[in-house]
Amino acid sequence: MGERIVVVDDEREICDLVRVYLENEGFAVESFYDGDAALARLEDAGAPRPDLAVLDVMLPGANGFELCRKIRERATYPVIMLTAKGEEVDKIRGLTLGADDYVTKPFLPLELVARIKAQLRRYKRYGSEENALEEGAPHYGRKPGEVITYAGLVMDIPAHACTLNERPLNLTPTEFSILRLLLEAEGAVVSARELYCQIFGDAYYENGSGSITVHIRHLREKMGDSFENPTYIKTVWGCGYKIER
Repeated sequence: MGERIVVVDDEREICDLVRVYLENEGFAVESFYDGDAALARLEDAGAPRPDLAVLDVMLPGANGFELCRKIRERATYPVIMLTAKGEEVDKIRGLTLGADDYVTKPFLPLELVARIKAQLRRYKRYGSEENALEEGAPHYGRKPGEVITYAGLVMDIPAHACTLNERPLNLTPTEFSILRLLLEAEGAVVSARELYCQIFGDAYYENGSGSITVHIRHLREKMGDSFENPTYIKTVWGCGYKIER
């Protein structure tokens, strides 16, 4: 079997349909219909580690936000949130808690499968908890083992580790990817579209364009970077973001 996906949704028809589509793509799927059962699975140290989790926000028992927070306390694998149509607050809260992407209900199962594949490709490309890059994956001109340094910021790419003034930064895979792309741009402006497309692929940019802004904000918070007078990530209004080097 392929990568292990945990799907949590109290709407059994949705959960079972997603499971069928994912299993048809060769994934190993574990389905849960309530948050407490999913939480017990995710906190079971003896169970196989998931490669990705799909979490509905509204669940009986522990909700999707609680599950996301628990995952981020101990793991960096991708998390995709399922949110109700028009609930922008849910999307922002999920991303702030460390989710990597969101899909709005109702959704096409093939869209969710595509987003899952994109997240897994990106996670392998930029490093995983096993500190290993996917063999043959593009390294954006850098050799495995190379470290990027800038003004107290140290990014060890294959180790998927980052420190700022010797203080570890607990970055999600998406935050790590954004910071790496900005550092590798070496002062050039990178638009939100470019960041989104390089990380997720451009097929769903219009539905997820706001997520980059939230990830940037959360990244700045973790780095202690000022929005008004940032040392690291600077906004070029109407253009994008850059880290001057």
